[in-house]
Amino acid sequence: MGTAARKIFHFIAAVHFWYGCYYDWNYVIIPANVHRMGQSFGFSGKLKFLTYWDAILQGLFFTICLLNDFIGTNENLPKRSPIIRRVQDKLLASLAFPLAMFVGLTFWGIYFVDRELILPKAIAPYFPEWLNHLMHTNIMIFILIEMFTSFRKYPSRRQGLGILAFVMLAYLIWLNVIHSYTGFWVYPVLEVLNLPMRIVFFASLFGFVVLMYVAGEKLNNSIWRNQFKVMKKS
Repeated sequence: MGTAARKIFHFIAAVHFWYGCYYDWNYVIIPANVHRMGQSFGFSGKLKFLTYWDAILQGLFFTICLLNDFIGTNENLPKRSPIIRRVQDKLLASLAFPLAMFVGLTFWGIYFVDRELILPKAIAPYFPEWLNHLMHTNIMIFILIEMFTSFRKYPSRRQGLGILAFVMLAYLIWLNVIHSYTGFWVYPVLEVLNLPMRIVFFASLFGFVVLMYVAGEKLNNSIWRNQFKVMKKS
């Protein structure tokens, strides 16, 4: 991807996700009497959803990519990477790619099994279809385009997975705090599971997000294998 095209892509992606977050926060209001997903804990608002966390993350990531286009470098093998390039690479590896794929694949997987467990029909009039695809489909499309068009140096697996595990654990704790104070689960699928099944469910999802990290690492290595060969020789 050329320099100008990369800047345009990163600008569109950043605006795309920030606008989605803005619209969702300000205009998607689900009455609590329509569905319990409209309830909130304190000022949590949409921050109770991992999907919203991920949309903010994607907006932040592509904003950093855009800044890197102007004040950093997109060289495949820079001799000394500016700090913004190092932050960009680490953010893609540890969070942006695995969370985008995790959110997208788990949402559509559950949706096609039983949409009432993840996006009940009752809230459809309040959550526009375009926003649904922005949050659950475009996140995968944009991050895959980024992966295929820009070389990224992955951190050590221990470091990358450590960052990912910290964020996922933080969200899991947040999910349980909300349940503890309100008595409801953010996602309807959790309402139909007893405690042992929820533990298995959470453990399975954690294993899946780790798999997404490893898949991203392998995909990056496969796409940019020539650059890695040069890197090893230098």
